[in-house]
Amino acid sequence: MSTEPPPGSGQPPEDDPFRKQPPPGQGSGSPYDAPGGGGQPPPGQPPPGQTPPSPPPPGQPPPHGGGPYVAGDPYGGGTYPNDPLAGMPPLADSGKRTLARIIDLILVGIVVWLLTWPMGVHEYSVDGNKIEYGKSFAQSVVAAVLYIAYDTFLISTSGQTLGKKWLNMRVANLSDGSTPSVQTSLARAAVLWLPFAFCCACIWTAISGGWSYFDRPYKQGLHDKAAKTVVVSIR
Repeated sequence: MSTEPPPGSGQPPEDDPFRKQPPPGQGSGSPYDAPGGGGQPPPGQPPPGQTPPSPPPPGQPPPHGGGPYVAGDPYGGGTYPNDPLAGMPPLADSGKRTLARIIDLILVGIVVWLLTWPMGVHEYSVDGNKIEYGKSFAQSVVAAVLYIAYDTFLISTSGQTLGKKWLNMRVANLSDGSTPSVQTSLARAAVLWLPFAFCCACIWTAISGGWSYFDRPYKQGLHDKAAKTVVVSIR
């Protein structure tokens, strides 16, 4: 029997190699789960038959994705099962995320320019010594469609845009580490690219993406918070 979800369900397949498999009797550990739901033990209590993990040294938070490697687990085994990042790779560096976003901006921007220039909807029109700036709504529509389609298709397929792939990062669901669904990827892309295309341009990209530099503990951009995703390193 196939483990693929019904068409249009928007759920990642059960055999997703990146999906984090929680130990028996435990939920996903998502911070978005309802308190006390998912069969999880009370806060601070280990599951039945398991020894409580040793506390971290004073002043240090639990490590994220820093547990010992466990055979068959692509992420390694975390020692803090109630931490949603336990068993996942380390969070990606915000500087590398910014560089990956710049790469994606350039790649898709070239395609936008190639499609819109022959149609006469370029942003700048030059007439002799007179330069007029008139941003075209048509170009904004083309840019929004292409950027959102680019992000949605690649993230829902592999968790990686080209920029992220080249810099060894991927987007994952915070709840279980799996590849985001089409709906999740679309929501993430829309939050990131609609303001960029129609009103705020690079200012919104800097705000949304730059949020990860200050966000704790998951280093999420505003688009990650909307989609409940994180960006992790894969090497």
